[in-house]
Amino acid sequence: MNRRGLFVAAAGALAAGGAVTAPATGRGASTAAAAERSGRTAEPVSVRPADSRYDSLLRGNNWRFTGRPDEIRVVSSTEQVVRAVSEAVRSGRRLAARSGGHCFEGFTADPGVRLLLDLSPMNAVGHDPERRAFEVQPGATLGHIYRTLFTRWGVTVPGGGCPDVGAGGHFCGGGYGPLSRRYGSVVDHLYGVEVVVVDGHGTVRTVVATREPDDPNSDLWWAHTGGGGGNFGVVTKYWLRSPDAAGTDPARLLPRAPARLLERAVVWAWDERMTEGAFTTLLRNFGVWHEQNSAAGTPEANLYAILQAPHRSAGSFRVIVQIDADVPGAEGLVADFVSAVSAGAGVEPTVDASRTMPWLHPVTWPGTGEAGDVITRRYKIKAACLRRSLTDPQLTTVYRHLTDAAGTPDGSLELFGYGGRVNTVPPGQTAVAQRDSVMKADFHAIWLDEADDAARLAWVRDFYRDVYKDTGGVPVPGRVSDGSYINYPDVDLADPDWNTSGVPWHTLYYKDNYPRLQRAKARWDPLDVFHHPLAVQRPAR
Repeated sequence: MNRRGLFVAAAGALAAGGAVTAPATGRGASTAAAAERSGRTAEPVSVRPADSRYDSLLRGNNWRFTGRPDEIRVVSSTEQVVRAVSEAVRSGRRLAARSGGHCFEGFTADPGVRLLLDLSPMNAVGHDPERRAFEVQPGATLGHIYRTLFTRWGVTVPGGGCPDVGAGGHFCGGGYGPLSRRYGSVVDHLYGVEVVVVDGHGTVRTVVATREPDDPNSDLWWAHTGGGGGNFGVVTKYWLRSPDAAGTDPARLLPRAPARLLERAVVWAWDERMTEGAFTTLLRNFGVWHEQNSAAGTPEANLYAILQAPHRSAGSFRVIVQIDADVPGAEGLVADFVSAVSAGAGVEPTVDASRTMPWLHPVTWPGTGEAGDVITRRYKIKAACLRRSLTDPQLTTVYRHLTDAAGTPDGSLELFGYGGRVNTVPPGQTAVAQRDSVMKADFHAIWLDEADDAARLAWVRDFYRDVYKDTGGVPVPGRVSDGSYINYPDVDLADPDWNTSGVPWHTLYYKDNYPRLQRAKARWDPLDVFHHPLAVQRPAR
């Protein structure tokens, strides 16, 4: 799903895609990747405010935020990153690195950032025989990664469903997607990282860290298995290899990609038949199914579903189901799921459509990609991890906000299937602490005009706070909730006006893993060169 379903235009549309990019190895490689392989690297490009290119390169994906750095440095190699970071440290300029530009908050568009590193030309994807792993640069988009891994080796990683997202932030934040219930989080397949760091003397260097038990830098690897971007340095390479992979055959180092995808969309009208009882029954059923069917290795763990419930003014809401079409009994698993979600609601869908297609199509196709949402790039997203279905009072609250007069068609709640293989990994083995959640949720508003900022922000903030009113307005870990997800950052969690729980933001994101992240911060970024409003803090002395 494009942006995990945030910007889908048609109520009956199925899984979305994104930009198709030529493979970064072999014929058709990008200029930067080809140059690096041949020992030549494109020179960095420095773009300053007077340059005609400046405004076009300035914005990230969320147009609520626009910084004004002194320079945008477009880099093509690790060496160029080292030079840029060294210059920033020497001159005392704050810097930030951007790969795909999809940060939901203004971390790379902060007015305090004076040097913005654009890593998008660093987009190579290839096989590293020495490490028996796949090497991915941070500027590679997910669609590009999927296409390259699939085309050359028939493998994939269980990353997100928005093909235009850059690997740089998605991977280190513990990315997930349609194959995660089957194969786990992306970081469960992360073998190593190359990171440009700054020591306590201001010296800039490149460090390689792996998951090998005897690697003295393994804490830096661990910090990038869910610790989030912009905390410890600039990641310039990722290496991917499944922990149980054996041998040297690249086609066996990561999960095999499906050949075909079966997809089903079920749409209900927001009309007089969609009473509170019918609506809450559908949402409750969706959650209960995930409570009961999220064990790893079961047939149901092959199934991934999203419930997209926009405001009533949108006219309809829907559930989308995806599964590897060649899983035994795939059609029956999908049919059983749809029956379970529909049970007892008493309303018939207006659309119930299925289709089977080659797997690579929906994960790379640009037809419903982000070019279509270019005019609606102002948004606010608030997230939660769920161990169980929302409670009945919470479901009633959801219904009230999705039918109130203040909402708009682009205000929504979305529930995403999670769990399965993700939950077989102990919480401390990676920095991803939420290892018994079965769903993720996002509450969002999307709009066009800056004049609507206050009203749209108020609507989604009030919605979220009311759903979690019994725990101080935020999803405090407990029987139902399990905190939030750092790749959906929300600065409100650190704001006492919106988080009255007494539970700090870092507990909501990292739980018991936060002290270990702090120790990594103290070792690898002792000068706090890399920071933003939700950055890992050094331990108190």
